[in-house]
Amino acid sequence: MSISASMVKDLRERTGAGMMECKKALVDSNGDLDSAIELLRTTGQAKAEKKAKRIAAEGRIIIKSDTKHTVILEINSETDFVANDSNFINFAESVAEAILDNEISDLESLNKINLSTGINIELARTNLIAKIGENISIRRFDKIKQCDKMGLYTHGARIGVVVSLSGGDEEISKDIAMHVAASNPICIDNEGVPEELVSREKRIFQEQAASSGKPPEIVEKMIEGRMKKFFKEITLLGQPFIRNPDISVNDLLNESNAEIIGYKRYEVGEGIEKKEENFADEVMAQIKGNES
Repeated sequence: MSISASMVKDLRERTGAGMMECKKALVDSNGDLDSAIELLRTTGQAKAEKKAKRIAAEGRIIIKSDTKHTVILEINSETDFVANDSNFINFAESVAEAILDNEISDLESLNKINLSTGINIELARTNLIAKIGENISIRRFDKIKQCDKMGLYTHGARIGVVVSLSGGDEEISKDIAMHVAASNPICIDNEGVPEELVSREKRIFQEQAASSGKPPEIVEKMIEGRMKKFFKEITLLGQPFIRNPDISVNDLLNESNAEIIGYKRYEVGEGIEKKEENFADEVMAQIKGNES
C-alpha cells in the first residue's frame, strides 16, 4: 500500500513520533492508522524500558503560573545537552501546562493526562525517549495556590524556587525566592527542623563540648550556643539575608510587614548520584556580581 505524506503527517500529529518512524509504522501496519499508533506505542515503550535503568540526573526545572496556581516541575534527562534540546524543553513546558489545566495530585495520574497534541503524557515521554535516545523521567511537581504575593525565581534551568508570602510586595517576594535559591534552608523556622537532625547535632556538640574539660555548667552553655547558631544556619527565618547579612530574613519580613506561608525549592538531580556541583554557590556569586 502507498503511504501518503498526509498519512504520515496525521500520525505524527497524533503521536509526536519522528517522520521516518511514522512512515515505517504505517508501512508495517499496511496503512492502518490505529495499528500504526499501537505499533509506535509498543516500540516506544520497549525503547523506554531499555533506557529506564540509565541514570537521568540532568534536566530542567520549569515554573508556570495562571490566575489560580503556580506549578514547579522537575523533568530529568541523562545529559545537559538533551536538557537544552528544543524537543525536551517543549515537552517539559507542555507537561507543566497540563498540570495547571488539570486536577492532579501524583505522577501516576499525571501520566494519563492528554497534552494539547491529543496523546497522553506517558506516550509522549516514551516517544521522546525513542526520538532523542536518552532516558527521560518526570521526577516531581508541586501545584501551589496563588496567594497575596508569590516570589518566583529560576537560576538558569537548574534551580527553581516558589515562595508564598502574606503581605509585603513583589520586590520582597523575589528577594526571598533568590535567598532560598542561594542559601537552601531546610525549613522555615526551628519548629520545622526534623527531630532526628536536632538530636544528631546536639549529640555531636555534646561530645565536642565534653572533651573540652570545662565544668558541666559551661558545657551546657556551649551546647546551647552552638545549637542556636545551628538553627540560624539552616532555617529560612534565622539565616542572614543574602543582600544584607547584617539582618536576618525574619528581620526583613518584619520590616516589610510580610510573613512566609511556605516555599518550594527544586534543584535538578538533587539526591540522585551524579557529579558534584554546588549551584547554590553559583547563585550567590551571580547575585553579588549584579550588585557590584
